[in-house]
Amino acid sequence: MPSTRRDGAGGDCTGVAAALAAGAAAGTAAGVPAALPGTDAATAGVGAVTASLVANQTGRVLASAVIGGIGAAWRRHAFTLRTGGGFRPSAGNHLVFTVAHPGTLWLNVVTLFPPTYDGTPNGDRPDIMRLLAAMHPQFLRFPGGNYLEGRSIAQRFNWKKTIGPLVDRPGHWSPWGYWSTDQFGLLQFLDWCQDLHMQPVLAVYAGYSLNGKHVPPGPKLAPYVTSALEEIQYVTGGVHTRWGAVRARDGHPQPFPLHYVEVGNEDFFDRSGSYNARFAQFYHAIKAQYPQLQIIATAPVTSVRPDVLDQHYYQRAVQFFHDAGHYDKTSRTGPKIFVGEWATRQGSPTPNFGAALGDAAWMTGLERNSDLIVMASYAPLFTNVNPGAMQWAPDLIGYNALRSYGSPSYYAQAMFASHLGAERPAATLAGGGPRFFDSVTETPGRRVDLKLVNAASTPQAVSVHFSGARLTGRGKLITLHAANPQATNSLRHPRAIVPHRRRLRGLGPVWRETMPPYTIQVLQVDLH
Repeated sequence: MPSTRRDGAGGDCTGVAAALAAGAAAGTAAGVPAALPGTDAATAGVGAVTASLVANQTGRVLASAVIGGIGAAWRRHAFTLRTGGGFRPSAGNHLVFTVAHPGTLWLNVVTLFPPTYDGTPNGDRPDIMRLLAAMHPQFLRFPGGNYLEGRSIAQRFNWKKTIGPLVDRPGHWSPWGYWSTDQFGLLQFLDWCQDLHMQPVLAVYAGYSLNGKHVPPGPKLAPYVTSALEEIQYVTGGVHTRWGAVRARDGHPQPFPLHYVEVGNEDFFDRSGSYNARFAQFYHAIKAQYPQLQIIATAPVTSVRPDVLDQHYYQRAVQFFHDAGHYDKTSRTGPKIFVGEWATRQGSPTPNFGAALGDAAWMTGLERNSDLIVMASYAPLFTNVNPGAMQWAPDLIGYNALRSYGSPSYYAQAMFASHLGAERPAATLAGGGPRFFDSVTETPGRRVDLKLVNAASTPQAVSVHFSGARLTGRGKLITLHAANPQATNSLRHPRAIVPHRRRLRGLGPVWRETMPPYTIQVLQVDLH
C-alpha cells in the first residue's frame, strides 16, 4: 500500500514511536501485559532515549533526536529527524534507539516516515501519489476484493478494528499470507480519496470468505448488516451521529461523500447459493436508511434488482482482442455495469507492452459502451518488486522502499483517463484490420478525443472523417509505442516506454495516419 514505513528517507524524516514505554509497570497496550517475570520498577529509569538514523555500511549517524519524558506508562512520542545538506535517500540506513541508562524499554508500533503527500498524518508516499494523480482517477474501490473477505470470516476486513490510534489496532492475517498491521485502515482509505479528489466506492463485508464459509441470511447475518450501516455512518454521518462522532474523534470532523456501496466481493464463488438472499438483506437495510446510495451486487441476483452489477475479467491480450466488443450488444434493460477488476495478465512484476495493447483494446470497448458501464478499474494497483514480496502478477505500478514507476499499462490508462468525453460524436473511421481498435468521444465546445490501438505487427493505414464538427485546425497526437510486446518498464528503466506528444496544425475534416505496429495513440482535435 502507499503508506510505507521506510528506512533512508531524505530531508526531514518524521519518526513516530506510537506507543513507547519503559519498565515493568508499563500498563497494558496492544496486548502487552502489565507486569513481566524477572523485571521490577527499578528498570524503568532508562532516562532519555536518542533516536538515530544510521548508515548501514559506515555507522555514521545521519540524523538524531532526543526523546525525553519516558516513564512507566504507555505514551505516544513523536520526533523529527533532520538530515543535513547533501543527504541522499538510501535503503541502506536503519533506525537505532539508544537509552541513557541500563534498563528495560518497551517499544510498539515504531514507524519512520518521510514527509507525506499533502502532509497527511500517517499518509501516503508522495512519489506513488503523484503517479496516481497523473491518472486522473475518479474513484477508489476499497478495501479491495479478497482483502475484504479474508481467508476466513474471522480474518475479514473488520473496519472497526482499523480505526482509532495505531497502537490500538490489533491487525489481522491477510488472505495472501502476510500479517497486515491495519495501520492503513478505513480512515486512511478515505483520506487517500480526499487527497486525490476521488469518490470512495465502499465495499462492505457481506458474509462470505475465501475458505467457502458463509453466514446464512436472516438473524445470523443481521449483525454484519448492522456493521455495514455503522460503517456507512462513519463515512457520511455528521458529528452528532454515533459513528460520525467517532470519525471526528479520529481527526476528520467533515463527512466524506459517498454514492456507491458494494455488497461483498466475487460472491459468484459462493457455491451455497446464499448471495441472492444475503444481498437482498443488505440492500433493503441500506436503502431504508440511505435511499440515495447506489448498491452494487458482485454476482447476478433475482431477489431484488441491484443498481449496479460488478463484473471481473483477467485475461491474456489475445482474449481481450477477441472480446473488445463484449458490451456492444449487451442488453440495456438490466442493471448498470461496474467492471470492478480487470487486467491483461502478461508480464511480471508489472505489465509489458503486450499487456498494454490488450488493456487499450479492452478500454475502447468500455468507452464505446459508457451508457451502460458506469465505472471501470484496473486491478491490482501496486506491487512491491522486491524478491518474495509479490503475491500476484502483473500489477499496474511497481515500487520498492525508495522508488516507484509506472508500467506501459499505467501509461495507457493515463492516456485514456486524461481524454474522456461526455458524448459520442459523428465521426467515422476507415481502414485498420482485425487487431485494430478505436473509440471516439467529444467534450462539446472543447475537443474530440480519438483513441486508436494497433496491436498488429505491421503498420496500419486509417482515415477518420469528422462530420459537422467545428474544428479549429489545432490538436495534438499522443503516442505510446514499443518495438515488441515484451518491452517493458522497471525500476532500472522506469521510462523506457512513455507517451510522446506532438502538436498538430491544419487539421481538417479528414485525418489520415499510418500507425506503426504495437502502438497506442490518442488524437485530440480542438473545437470552437
